Amino acid sequence: MWNGISFLVARNAMIKRLQRRYGDSVLIAMPGFGQMVLVSTPEMVKEVYTAKPDVLHAGKNPLGEVLGKGSLFSMDEERHLRERRMLLPPFHGERMRSYEAIIEEEATRGMAGWADGVEFASIESFQAITLRIILRAVFGAEGRELAELEGLLPPMTKIGQQLVTAPILRRDWGRRSPGGRWRRMLAQYQRIAFKLIDDHFADPNLDERIDILALMLRAQLDEGGEVDRADTADELLTLLVAGHETTASALAWSVERLSRHPEVLHRLEDEARGDDNALRLATAEETLRVRPVINATARLVMKPFDLGPWRVPPGHRVVTGIALMHRDDRFHAPARAFDPDRYVGKKPDTYAWIPFGGGVRRCLGAAFAQFEIDIVLRTLLRNFELQPTDAPSEHEGFRGVAFAPAKGGLAVVRRRALPLDESAEAEPAAVATS
Repeated sequence: MWNGISFLVARNAMIKRLQRRYGDSVLIAMPGFGQMVLVSTPEMVKEVYTAKPDVLHAGKNPLGEVLGKGSLFSMDEERHLRERRMLLPPFHGERMRSYEAIIEEEATRGMAGWADGVEFASIESFQAITLRIILRAVFGAEGRELAELEGLLPPMTKIGQQLVTAPILRRDWGRRSPGGRWRRMLAQYQRIAFKLIDDHFADPNLDERIDILALMLRAQLDEGGEVDRADTADELLTLLVAGHETTASALAWSVERLSRHPEVLHRLEDEARGDDNALRLATAEETLRVRPVINATARLVMKPFDLGPWRVPPGHRVVTGIALMHRDDRFHAPARAFDPDRYVGKKPDTYAWIPFGGGVRRCLGAAFAQFEIDIVLRTLLRNFELQPTDAPSEHEGFRGVAFAPAKGGLAVVRRRALPLDESAEAEPAAVATS
C-alpha cells in the first residue's frame, strides 16, 4: 500500500530512492499492477525495447482502457504492428514538413495575446497552441467542428487524466462523477468525430487532403477493408492525448530552462535570425533529457523473459526508468548540467536518451513532436524577448499523463519591434544607406 501511495504522490523521488538503495534493477510490489521490475541502464533498456512483440505486451494499461479498443495504446502484436505501419508515414519526411505553415500560424495566433512584462504560466498558452495544431493537422477540423472540439477537449482531457490515475473513478457513479461526465463527453466527442469522418468521405478532394485523418481513411480504403468509425475515432483521440499535453509540457519546460540559462537563450536568438536550427533542435533534446515529460514506460511479461542475469516470469511488469537514466552521470555526464551542446551535430544514444520510449512501441509522433517544438520555439524567439530570471527552478508536477513545471513554466516576455528574421533581412539595407 505504501508503494502505491508513494508512486502516486512522488513517483520520481520514490524510484530514485529505490535505485540508490537497491541498484539498477529493482523488484517492486505495486498495488493494482502486481510485481514490477524497474530497470535503469541502457543495456537492460535495450533488452526490453528489442524483445519480441509476443514476449512483452504494452496494450494492457490504464491509458488504453480509457481511450478504447481502437486506440494504439490498447493493441499488441500483429494488430498493433499493422496499425502502426498505417499511421507512421504522415509523421515523417516531407509529409510531416507539410504541416509547418499550420504550426507557425497557430503559434503566432496563440502568442498574440501575450502581454509585455507580465508574468504568466506559459503551459496554458502552449496547450491551446498544440491543441489547435492537432485539430487541424490530425483531425482536419475547421469551422464549427474545430470550435466544438476546441471547447470540449481540454475539460475532457482533464477528466481523462483523473481516470488514468485512479481506476475507481472510471465507474459511472452518477451524473457529476468523473466517470459519468467522461461518458457524456465521450459521446459528444464521438458525434463530432463521426461527422468529420463522414465529411471526409463526402469530400471529392479527399485524395488531395494532407490532414492525418484523410491519410488514415485512404490507407484503410486501400487495404480493401471497411472503415470502423468508432475505432478511427479512438485512434484520433489517442493521437490527441499522446501529442497535446506532452508537447505543451515540453514547451513549458523549454521556457522554464531557457529563462534560467541566458547564455543558451542568446545563442538561440542569434540562430533564429536565419534558417539554421541545429542548436534549437539540440536544446529541445536536452530539455527532454533533463525534464522528461514521461518518466517511465512499462511492458507486461507474457512469456518468460530473459533480462540481464534474471528470467522474469509471465505476469510481471518491466518498467524502464526514463528519468533515472536521463539524470545519471554514467550516461550523460555531467547529468545535472543543462548543456544543449552535447547534442549539437550528434544524435542522442538510442537506449540512454528515451523520452519517447523505444522499439516498436516508441511514440509514433516523436518526430512530429520535435518538429513542432522546433517551429514553436522559432516563432517565440523571433517575435519575443524571453526575460531571464534568477528564480529557483520549478519543481515537477504530475498532471495525470505528463510531468510539467509545477507553476506552469512561468515566463515574462517583451514583443520585439521587428521580428528577428525580418531585422536580419533589413540590416544590409541599413548599412547601404549609412
